Amino acid sequence: MTKNGRASAAVVALSALLLPTAGCGGGSSGGEVLVGLVTKTDTNPFFVKMKDGAEQAAGTTGAKLQAFAGRQDGDNQSQVDAIENLIGAGAKGLLITPNDSKGIVPSVDKARQAGLLVIALDTQLEPADAADATFATDNYQAGLLIGRWAKTTFERSGKPVRIALLDLSPNQVSVDVQRDQGFLEGFGVDVKDKGRIGDESDPRIVGHDVTDGAPEGGRTAMENLLQKDAGITLVYTINEPAAAGAYEALKAAGKEKDVVIVSVDGGCPGVGDVEDGIIGATSQQYPVKMAQMGVEAVSRFAEDGTKPENTAGKAFVDTGVTLITDHPVPGVESKDSAWGLQNCWG
Repeated sequence: MTKNGRASAAVVALSALLLPTAGCGGGSSGGEVLVGLVTKTDTNPFFVKMKDGAEQAAGTTGAKLQAFAGRQDGDNQSQVDAIENLIGAGAKGLLITPNDSKGIVPSVDKARQAGLLVIALDTQLEPADAADATFATDNYQAGLLIGRWAKTTFERSGKPVRIALLDLSPNQVSVDVQRDQGFLEGFGVDVKDKGRIGDESDPRIVGHDVTDGAPEGGRTAMENLLQKDAGITLVYTINEPAAAGAYEALKAAGKEKDVVIVSVDGGCPGVGDVEDGIIGATSQQYPVKMAQMGVEAVSRFAEDGTKPENTAGKAFVDTGVTLITDHPVPGVESKDSAWGLQNCWG
């Protein structure tokens, strides 16, 4: 593994206990605004940086931040418990990356009834209007970008296409579905129902497996799909930690030079993997920006009741996405890894 891969693995090795970690203090007192941050895990580097962004904004606005994380991707109960704690602590608002976009809605409803502003970060709730606002990457667009890049890359090379898709979880949460389906549409696959993973019938697709968005899950999923078809030439992954695990499985099988990997995140370790040729292209998103905007929005809400407004023409606040690759193709706008490293995490 490269130095970037090792850095990613080191972050992923952190403990993921559901414990509130005070980013800028604990409860709310003396008129201070308490903001809660509830992320999917405390191990994925994406959410580590999201917490950093929230802490930075709390320091700037004078708010207090209390952060929680699930024990693993998909852990809904931990997020339910976190919301109960924040309601009891008198929080003015909470920012959440939901592990279960549908399952968390009753708890979100309870928080809003208690007067909290609820903002979903990165992953929309189902229904999306269960939150007061969503600050996120356009995840479908993120998938489209890497799909279009891969399509043109394979057309130019003339290489046969056998596709493996390494998704997040069996729950088919919105971010998982949007990235997967966006990628397939970008590649030219008939996705049939855009709201469902796995109903396509394109013979180029070897299959789907789930990764929990983690390196170990990516490795296992890649091993499973290689057993199904050793001729895989293109691998889509839900995020860059899963891509790192997939690469290790491909390397162990002696196939790392025969397969193109595409992903989403644009984190610093992942962009390093683009630079090192491990990932062909990734869609960069900006978790620091999402969290900073979220804390600022809660502070404004506490001051005068103002709620965020969506980006024009969209049902959420779009925080941007950029394709990062060192092998640009015609018709797909992109930036290189040097630019990506300057802007990673946002």
